[in-house]
Amino acid sequence: MIKKSNSLIFTAMLLSLLPDCLYGIVGDVARAGSENTEVNPYALAAAFMTYVGVSIGRGPYKQIGDDWHHTNLFAVHVGRSSLGRKGTAKKLVTRIAKAIAAIDQNIAPKIHAGGLSSTEGLAMMIHDGYKVGAVTTPPIEDKRLLVMESEFANVLHQAARNGNTLSTTLRSAWDGTSIQPAVKNNPVWASNPHIGLMADITPTELLDMMSSRELTNGFANRLLIFWAEGAKVVAFPTSTPQRVVDDLAKRTIAILQFAGADRYVDRDVFQVEFSAEAKKLYECLYMGELRDRSAGERITGLLARRPAVLLRIATLFALTDKTLIINTAHLNAALAWVRYWVDSVKFIFQSAVDEEAAAEVAAISEKMVAYLKEHGKTTRTELTKICFQGHVSRSRIDKAIDELLAVNPPVIEVESIKRPNGKPGSSTKYYQCCANSANSANGETCRPHVPDLGVVRSLRSQRSVAAKDLSDQEVSHKSQMSLA
Repeated sequence: MIKKSNSLIFTAMLLSLLPDCLYGIVGDVARAGSENTEVNPYALAAAFMTYVGVSIGRGPYKQIGDDWHHTNLFAVHVGRSSLGRKGTAKKLVTRIAKAIAAIDQNIAPKIHAGGLSSTEGLAMMIHDGYKVGAVTTPPIEDKRLLVMESEFANVLHQAARNGNTLSTTLRSAWDGTSIQPAVKNNPVWASNPHIGLMADITPTELLDMMSSRELTNGFANRLLIFWAEGAKVVAFPTSTPQRVVDDLAKRTIAILQFAGADRYVDRDVFQVEFSAEAKKLYECLYMGELRDRSAGERITGLLARRPAVLLRIATLFALTDKTLIINTAHLNAALAWVRYWVDSVKFIFQSAVDEEAAAEVAAISEKMVAYLKEHGKTTRTELTKICFQGHVSRSRIDKAIDELLAVNPPVIEVESIKRPNGKPGSSTKYYQCCANSANSANGETCRPHVPDLGVVRSLRSQRSVAAKDLSDQEVSHKSQMSLA
């Protein structure tokens, strides 16, 4: 079992690494619910962000090109049974939601906590109206829906069944596109959905049930996956005082009124913009950290929507300050969450061997780029013999070159030059840094975020123990059954 001191050390490191996550009212809610309880403040903050993001509705939006981003999030809390305190992390948010609904029902979204099983069931909760025989059911005008799924493993199980389109539907819901079940008779559609997902799962279930299809079809990279367990050990936790709940509810209502949540039928009426400084910061992040591929193809695929998630969270933080301008504080708070997401995904899905291989490729790539910047156009032979002095194998150099070429825009470029005077033999390849590459253009300011190795090792230790805990529980359960 994990020693209590290890858990406390991990929590202390997390608190020091990610203070920007607990921004504004999100931080106030997190602190209020975790002050004298075992609730992880980040888990509580994520739950509150998801609730507010759904409640805001589709009035405010952040436009980047032809993409219009809204504030709905799909947050997945990963933690071991009992230690994750996953259910407890949502109780204060539930109390705040009830207080808001009691004051103004129109401003509160619909909350579904009964589990998801099919596309038809999801569409029915926010349908566009339908007719059965002579009976016509009018449409549901409020398309805001918060799904609280305490057993996310059930969703993954349903999505894995042949013919089940639930994962495809959830992708559409995250995007805000219409939900159209493939039903021949009396189809039930739901247009303009604004759905948020607040889900819980254990690490073992997530690894076992997340199929390769979900990892590659765009479903998994829409999930804000984060690892969080009990922040501390408290024998007699205290309830958040009702006056604090009421105050947080009133502050939240003021935010939702500013965002036009009570006018939920209005869509895309408030455009959120960057401040001049935030625009420069986002460009730097987009050209560097948000497109970092150093963790390998699998992890990069799981994090493919880092820019979109960053924009959604930054927009949400701006609205909690009752402004339509995203400033650097909002962007930094959103970036802290993206970094938390990145580190959690690496910990959960990346094995020690994968991590070492990715770190090796990153180190080789960095050294190669530094050499090319200093020496200019260089042959492959020169890279092998001079840059790496023959200590790095051809396959490892090839992997680093492939990664540097795969970045968009690429960091390096290759040029093949035929032998002079028509001499036989293959062309000579020359490598050099691209003039417009992210690394060349932005220098050190856009270097990828490097997680603290102490935190990563602590998380990996907890994951290995989690698997043993589950195995021990199964053995104990079987023994009890045999005795009975």
